[in-house]
Amino acid sequence: MNGKSALGVLLIIVGGLAALNFLNIDFGRIIGFLIPFILVGFGILGWMNNKRLIGGILIGLGGIMLLGKLGGLLMLILAIGLVVAGVSLFKGGNRRTY
Repeated sequence: MNGKSALGVLLIIVGGLAALNFLNIDFGRIIGFLIPFILVGFGILGWMNNKRLIGGILIGLGGIMLLGKLGGLLMLILAIGLVVAGVSLFKGGNRRTY
């Protein structure tokens, strides 16, 4: 790619982002959510190509970032599990009395 093509691509990207910003479309949250998945994907790719240290670091960083992003979802799953466990204690047919 020569200099004019690279400048053209750069101008298209900057102009497109400016137009989307004018229309109140923000990709910051979407990209912020995709970055951990990209890191985990590159980590798995590095792990499979015998770059275990780099792959492990990238998987760890992506995993830590995902825990921060998906913390609310994990708490929802935990709450549902607790409710299901409580209901199963009430409905249990083979109750044991101590």
